[in-house]
Amino acid sequence: MEPHVNAKRLFNHATTLKLHTGNLVNRSRLKKKCPSSPSEELQDCIQGTLSEWFAAMPSSLDFELPSILDCAIPENTEAITPEEREELKVSVKHFLTESDPSSIRSAVDMACLSLGVSQLDSVIIAPPPLPEGEAQTLTHLQPLWEELESLVQSQKIAAIGTSDLDKTLLEQLYNWAQVKPSSNQVNLASCCVMPPDLTAFAKEFDIQLLTHNDPKELISAAGFQEAVQGSSKDLQVDNWKLEWVLRYSIIVKSRGIIKAKGYIVHAKKGNNL
Repeated sequence: MEPHVNAKRLFNHATTLKLHTGNLVNRSRLKKKCPSSPSEELQDCIQGTLSEWFAAMPSSLDFELPSILDCAIPENTEAITPEEREELKVSVKHFLTESDPSSIRSAVDMACLSLGVSQLDSVIIAPPPLPEGEAQTLTHLQPLWEELESLVQSQKIAAIGTSDLDKTLLEQLYNWAQVKPSSNQVNLASCCVMPPDLTAFAKEFDIQLLTHNDPKELISAAGFQEAVQGSSKDLQVDNWKLEWVLRYSIIVKSRGIIKAKGYIVHAKKGNNL
């Protein structure tokens, strides 16, 4: 049977998609095209990983169709061995599309399982984009931060950080939180120079300020559906919704080089209206 027919059957039956791109450091050597942005890279990776996975399907699906599609290419994924764990730093940024604290735990569990580790060294959270004109508040952040704190307490995460908080909000979070933020990412597209009040506060309370170039919405709903649709013919994608994206990097501490980086993506199928 044609691969696209199998893909269609699997996709029509499934209700959850878990996708791991594997190590992009190796894959990028094979790709001539350089993505122009994090969004384009992610879209490219979703499409490429699904295409490869569908192509590797046996021609006859003589097993019960699963409700969860666990999409990963084994040869692109190397788990970290216990011997090398001490030498490596595993950092993660978690992008939420909706404010669901439980998704943080499932993302962390999935990352630990995929990478073969029991603890992530650092997790930075990117809260879901807010409607135009609405500002991020401590009330938005608190349930997400409490979930991160419980993961620190259960030793799943060593350090937790935030993204795009100004000095006022970072100070509010710092004063309220039990486990203090160890870092705050700042998008230099929105401010070319670090705001002096933020720099002074971070220095006083030993919070590392990092820079990033991620858009407010890492991938749009349409961009996600387009990536899935591009992976195989005739896929019905209208009722699929991206829940979260986790981007990881594994750095060799002594040399400061990236050994591996990749994305883990979680999506669900909604009910047809």
